[in-house]
Order: sequence, then structure tokens, then C-alpha cells
Amino acid sequence: MAGDTRQRTARHPGRSTGRPGADLSGFREVQRLAYQCAEAVAAQLRPGVTEREAARMQREWLRARGVRDWFHLPFAWFGDRTAFANFRIPLQFFPTGRRLEPGMPFILDMAPVYRGFSADIGYSGSLGLNPVQDRLMSDLQAHRALILERIRERRSLREIYEDVERLMNRQGYANRHRAYPFGVIAHKIDRVRERRWSPTAFGFGTQSLKGLASDALHGHREGWSPLWSPYSFSDHPPQPGLWAVEPHLGFRGTGAKFEEILVVTDSRDPEESAFWLDDDLPHVRRWAEEEKAA
Repeated sequence: MAGDTRQRTARHPGRSTGRPGADLSGFREVQRLAYQCAEAVAAQLRPGVTEREAARMQREWLRARGVRDWFHLPFAWFGDRTAFANFRIPLQFFPTGRRLEPGMPFILDMAPVYRGFSADIGYSGSLGLNPVQDRLMSDLQAHRALILERIRERRSLREIYEDVERLMNRQGYANRHRAYPFGVIAHKIDRVRERRWSPTAFGFGTQSLKGLASDALHGHREGWSPLWSPYSFSDHPPQPGLWAVEPHLGFRGTGAKFEEILVVTDSRDPEESAFWLDDDLPHVRRWAEEEKAA
């Protein structure tokens, strides 16, 4: 239920097993910090602001609150770029000089590392009313429920991906996370070792990339991948750990998504085998308000 912030723990901590640490509060803290940043920046957006300026606003807000490292630097997409219209190469994901206009949809996406804990979030909104994006956001609620249900059933990640895509098709939408590198809907995240100097390469934190590469090598040996995709390397049961999940809907040049942390454990108890890290997030509160108003 919305507002449920019970402290949960995973039974087997340790990076070598790909499982989350015993205390999830650090991940919850950085995820909330990122969403607070998104809401603060969204409230400051005005006509004429560019994607690059919105990305810089996110960086500055987070750095002012102690963020020094990143899984990836902040992104911002405006207008039809929220649906990744005509995206063909990775460079097209980076912020551009596209200016925000009244009624235009936007997505803010950031992945800060704070006190060694990482998060990756996506926040969708519009400058004024945008009924299409409002509908997309409402329909994303079914995807959050479906993903959790299927993970608890221990379906393969590839099968769950296909279930999500079928739901999008039934809703009349295009699957826009297909446009991401490897078509991923999610990727694993973990603790990141804190260092005085935290360089980035191609917009990604080198420490986080090393961790993801280590997971990829370890997973390859054991038959799993830290990338959740529609391809055969994701044809395995959910791997215990923390997953940043981002179903992304598109409809006629408008896109919307959420991105948040899903916790997967090896518990036999269905409710403890998988759960969203935090239900007190903007999109979850939005759905709760919609249900009250219905």
C-alpha cells in the first residue's frame, strides 16, 4: 500500500552472491533523494529551458546535498524525445538544446550514488496539462503490479519482459525501453566503493561500470545477466539483488515511465521473495490519489 515504508532485510548479504546488503535503508535514502531532486527541478522548469539546462539543474541540486558519484549523470528528455522518437545511437540519449514548451511532456532521469549507495530513477511530467502523458502514467500502474507478480512466481526475466510488452500492446502503446541499449527494462545496482575522486566516462560513473562489469562476468559463469532484456541471456529466473526497473510507454510522440528499485531475495515466502523498495514515491502516491478520486 502507498506509504508503506517498513524496514525489510535480505537474508544473505554480500556482493559475491549478487544479493542486497542486510540493511536497505541506504538505498531507500538515495532513491528518495533522487525523487526529491526530480520534483524540485520539475517545479522550476519554465518555457525555453533546454534539456542540457534541466540536466545541469539536477546535477547541481544533488551535488549541493553531498552527491559526488553517479551510476550515470542526469538526463532530460523533452517533447517527442520522451518517446525516444527516431533514436538510433546511444549519443541521442544525451541532453540536447531542445527547449521546453507549454504542454510539452518531459522525463528526468538520474542515477546518483550517495554514501556508497546507488539508485536510478525516472520521473515523468509535463509543463502544464498533457492528457496523453497523464493517461500513460495512469496505465503504468498495471505494469508495476504485473512485474512484481511475475517476479514472485519466479518466471524467467525474458518471459516477464514479454508479458510486460504484451500488456503494453493491449493498452495500445509502444514499448520504448526497446530503444535502450540491449533493449533493457532493468539492470542490477549495488553498493559502490566511495573514493575521493569519482570520474565518469560517456556519462557513466567508472566505479559503477566496474561493478556492473564484475556482475556480468560473475553472472556469465553462473548463467545469469545483470541486464534484464528480451534476449536469451536474460532467459533465467530472477537473480537475488537490487534491480532498477523502468517500464517505458510511448504513444504518438509522447513517452512516460517510472524507474525504481525492486528487491529480489531467495526467500520462500512470496511477499519476502520480491518487493518494491519503497511505496512512498511520486507515481505511487499519484495512483493512490486517483483511486481515492474514482
